[in-house]
Amino acid sequence: MTESYTKVFTESTLLVKRLKTLLDAENIHSRIKSDKIPAYEITNYIDELFILNEDVEKATPIIEEFKKEIAE
Repeated sequence: MTESYTKVFTESTLLVKRLKTLLDAENIHSRIKSDKIPAYEITNYIDELFILNEDVEKATPIIEEFKKEIAE
């Protein structure tokens, strides 16, 4: 059985990693997809954060609060 993920956040590497840390603290599994090419260190520093479909409802309040926090 394969796991299904939903993209929930796209932003700079730093912000995506911060949100991942917040989700990890609540035991919400997430994955980061980066556009970085490791051998060349080329990137536009935009990453995407994906979470398991089954965790979307649980993660939504955390994501929304984080978005409010970074908008200030």
